[in-house]
Amino acid sequence: MEKKVGIIGAGISGLLACKYILSKGYTPVVFESQGCAGGVWINTFQTTKLQTPKSYFQFSDFPWPSSVKEDTPDHSQVLDYVRSYARHFNLVRHIKFNSRVVGIEFEGAADKELQAWELWGGNGEPFGPEGKWRIITEENTQTLSSKVYLVDFVMLCIGRFGDVPNIPVFPPGKGPEVFQGNVIHSMDYSAMDFQTAAQFIKGKRTTIVGNSKSGLDIAMEAAAANGVEYPCRMLYKTNRWSLPDYQPWGIPLAYLYFNRFSELLVHKPGEGFLLSLLASILSPVRWVFSKIVESHIKRVLSLDKFGMVPEHSFFKEISSCLITIMPEGFYDRVEKGSIILKKLSTSEFSFCKEGIMVDDESAVLETDQVILATGFKGDEKLKDMFVSPVYKDCIFGSSTASLPLYRQCIHPRIPQLAVIGFSESFSNLFTSEMRCRWVAELLDGTFKLPSIKEMEKDAENWDKYMKRYSKENYRRSCIAALQIWYCDQLCKDMEINPKRKQGFLAELFQPYAPLDYPPTS
Repeated sequence: MEKKVGIIGAGISGLLACKYILSKGYTPVVFESQGCAGGVWINTFQTTKLQTPKSYFQFSDFPWPSSVKEDTPDHSQVLDYVRSYARHFNLVRHIKFNSRVVGIEFEGAADKELQAWELWGGNGEPFGPEGKWRIITEENTQTLSSKVYLVDFVMLCIGRFGDVPNIPVFPPGKGPEVFQGNVIHSMDYSAMDFQTAAQFIKGKRTTIVGNSKSGLDIAMEAAAANGVEYPCRMLYKTNRWSLPDYQPWGIPLAYLYFNRFSELLVHKPGEGFLLSLLASILSPVRWVFSKIVESHIKRVLSLDKFGMVPEHSFFKEISSCLITIMPEGFYDRVEKGSIILKKLSTSEFSFCKEGIMVDDESAVLETDQVILATGFKGDEKLKDMFVSPVYKDCIFGSSTASLPLYRQCIHPRIPQLAVIGFSESFSNLFTSEMRCRWVAELLDGTFKLPSIKEMEKDAENWDKYMKRYSKENYRRSCIAALQIWYCDQLCKDMEINPKRKQGFLAELFQPYAPLDYPPTS
């Protein structure tokens, strides 16, 4: 009997899911709220570029075209590449565009039965004998007509960036409503076409809250448009190790952080005694690697001069998936005065009629408009997909733990469903492809999942790792410093040899990249 797999989202993860589900003979139905494929790359800033070298951000069986010479291509090149992948594998015909999913609901076991299960879905199988998912959609953005689809399995490929902005909460009378200018989120700015965005910032004093990648890009666009006449002010609370390049002191960053030797320096979930002992003994080497990168960044970007040296290590930054490439010429703009940096002594600020009040300072930071580059609520976005309050609570998990997903894909107590693209890595495309392959093999019966208790224990071990190295950023579910260790687990499940290099030294020291994992025929 034909098995239908509902895939929500036609970004990179959704396209990969579609391709691998097709490879196993199942019928994918992809739901995309926009009119085209591409995910977060559809709406970007004019200056947006890839943050990862393209050799790490590519499909394992579809390399970048030779016409793309840049190591970090711009947004249009990335979008062309992603759409070329969709056309090459004939995926577009499976996508329902302008079809926004407003909720999913499981038809099968009652919510109360979940707690009694010992195996995923009650029987450990990806397809239940009776269970189906109802996918409720709005088919037309104009008429908002709704339609319901029944599928045998769901893959949530909605990512964590977009749709649900993280808006700071303000006391009554101190929020954006009292400010006489515009207050928008970076999501709103990226949704503008380039001409509208340029007009929005032209000739205005713009204040940006947050120094994430989006904040840095918007600051550069505002500074380029207005110069020192209308300087752009950036408010932030934490200094960051933003990279000027991926060659610290001439050493490719991948040789310091993306090979097997670098992972020997880190305590890993589920490691044995010897690996734990080795990680402890080699921890000074991890410190040295971090200092090599930090000294390079400080030298190239003159961080001491601008008071921008972080208090935390570069290793914590990469373990939290917060690595960004500093826009070229950013600190030149700071030195000339077209960008003004203002660090908050606490994370508190408020609005008044003329602008922003910071912490306990009495002076008003006068501004014409404010752009909040404060990120997104990815966990809320995931939670809102579910109709059932029980499943909402399940997927969200505890507020003091990372999302409890086995292999960063499967919730042990939510049957016939996988989450792709929520957990982050150095290259989200790379790990999303491995996860889609893993889920496809799971559906095809190549391996079985362990018991619910075993899966929950494994998720708990990963949570401890994230809290150990990411600290307060553990909710980001970042696996960047253990990408190979993670892929090894997926490979072993799929009965694929995890060791992809030729020879002991190559296996230990050569960086791993997507082309090391070509799909098996």
